[in-house]
Amino acid sequence: MYIFDCPEWVNLHRHPYEYFNEIPLSTFRIINEKLKKFQSVEPLVSVVIPTWNEEISILNCISSFSNMKTEVPFELIVVNNNSVDDTQKTIDNLNVRSFFQRIQGCGPARQMGQENAKGKYILLADADCIYPDCWIDTMLEGLKQQKVVCVYGRYSFIGDKNFTRPKLFFYEVLKDIISELRHVKRPYLNAFGMSMGYVRTLGLEVGFVNHNIRGEDGRLCFDLMKYGKIIQIRSRKNRVWTYPRTLQLEGGFRKVLYDRITIELKRFLTMFSSHPPHNTKESSND
Repeated sequence: MYIFDCPEWVNLHRHPYEYFNEIPLSTFRIINEKLKKFQSVEPLVSVVIPTWNEEISILNCISSFSNMKTEVPFELIVVNNNSVDDTQKTIDNLNVRSFFQRIQGCGPARQMGQENAKGKYILLADADCIYPDCWIDTMLEGLKQQKVVCVYGRYSFIGDKNFTRPKLFFYEVLKDIISELRHVKRPYLNAFGMSMGYVRTLGLEVGFVNHNIRGEDGRLCFDLMKYGKIIQIRSRKNRVWTYPRTLQLEGGFRKVLYDRITIELKRFLTMFSSHPPHNTKESSND
């Protein structure tokens, strides 16, 4: 329970740089040396990470993967989605596989990643997130369960002066309660690309939406439901940590809380019925 601050291990990967040219080569060497023991040309798991203008965030993200405690061979695939800063320079200095997707949007970027992946399982991650050392093993444990085709995890926010940890903790408690209701009939509403995994062959079969729209991750999850079970990874240790940037864009904490509660109340009754089949590639977010 991290009410007042994030875990200390998260801070270990929050490097004190603002731009690529501030990163010493020694930092890259340390991260790459650690990655050597994990990455494989015959991985069981492919971690796909889209990135857009994240020259420091992607460093922090990959740093957290270099500290994984796992025996599972995996590969890291970073897809640069038209970054205009020095994100590519950061990627080029890290021991990862990288691709450049000119079609804007997380959907096209994740699609390119899974098409080039070698693993049996795909784990989706975000460039602005920091991952616990148990993440790969815990997600894979869920994916290996009988009839499971997709898993998703929970996440927490790193606090700042406007969105403090006590406020965010309260928000997360409410969010987790709502996720339990959603999971009964509409688990895809909880499936976010910052912490999600699925069987690669099925992911290729249904594919991501190939244009720039929110919810590309949930759309994939919805399409995967016809093949098997979707499960939620509830482990607190497995929570991914991210910055509250999306919340900041919506305004102050009170406004964010009010808006989210209003949205959930409006669709509360729909949580108890399944969404009818539909074409997720052409549907809107209305």
